[in-house]
Amino acid sequence: MSAEITEIFLKILKFGMVGASGLVIDFGLTWLLKEKSGIHKYVANAAGFCSAATSNFFLNRLWTFGSTASEVTDQFTRFFLIALAGLLLNTIIIWIAHQKKGMNFFAAKGLAVVLVMIWNFTMNFLFNFRQV
Repeated sequence: MSAEITEIFLKILKFGMVGASGLVIDFGLTWLLKEKSGIHKYVANAAGFCSAATSNFFLNRLWTFGSTASEVTDQFTRFFLIALAGLLLNTIIIWIAHQKKGMNFFAAKGLAVVLVMIWNFTMNFLFNFRQV
């Protein structure tokens, strides 16, 4: 395996580990808001997703991609726009799986998280944290 492929594989692994921490934040906050606070499930989902995205930005910037770029605000903006596109995909996947296919809400959310992770990594790797 070439050094470049190994490096990409390690970044994907780190991205996944950061994503797992985000998953705890996302699911935990979604559950708390939906089940304990009675907030609409899609609003709770958006809050959980956005909170996890913010945490994930800082962890991915420092650990996964080792970015030292001075444009933190620009990177955060791009990261969050990618995450918002991911949120749209996430919500569509949940809506289809839960509302149309009858899947349990949290199982649908889990499926959405896996699919959206692929989107998020690819876009951040290619466009946001690309080392020139």
